[in-house]
Amino acid sequence: MAATRRPKLLVALALAAIGLAGKPAASASSGDFDYFILALSWTPSWCEAEGDARGAAVCDAGADRGFVVHGLWPQRERGWPEFCPTDRRPPTRRETAAMADIMGGSGLAWWQWRKHGVCSGLDAPDYFALTREAFARVALPETPVGRVSPRAVEESFLTANPGFVADGVTVTCRDGLLREVRLCFDRALEPRACAPDAARDCRARNVRKPAIR
Repeated sequence: MAATRRPKLLVALALAAIGLAGKPAASASSGDFDYFILALSWTPSWCEAEGDARGAAVCDAGADRGFVVHGLWPQRERGWPEFCPTDRRPPTRRETAAMADIMGGSGLAWWQWRKHGVCSGLDAPDYFALTREAFARVALPETPVGRVSPRAVEESFLTANPGFVADGVTVTCRDGLLREVRLCFDRALEPRACAPDAARDCRARNVRKPAIR
């Protein structure tokens, strides 16, 4: 999917709501953070590890799901906020269902709002719109399945997205499976390096990347 550039309105909404960094704490103030991580999950790996046991629809044959948005996470230069107190109304079922095309399901969209969106300083519709905007700014490269090098996956994303720097893309793995690619954006949704405690690159030489179903 080619990267696109959309009007800056959603970014302006985010900039108006975001504060500066503080210490990581579950009770952190909403809007108190420095940058974002966009986490992209490789669906076939999640299905093998968790989704099949749950009977998740995205794991059905023919679902045709590859990388989907796990979440857009407010981050600090050290640590990150979670479950921030907020007086913003929770998203409606219609709003979470509308995110299923890029997140795989409404349940994940609701949980990401509950854990991370409440720390963004945004209303739920604006947080979801910003998540969609961040995803639209990433070109998804075609990478082989089977045994793959996490380093090669990272390099494929850097090649497809020349605006990113190596320290701004992290590939994660668990239980021998490629799990996620995480990309760091500043508060204006421009690429930036991830803070050191957010860069947890997979150290395995090779991992398994299951085929799309």
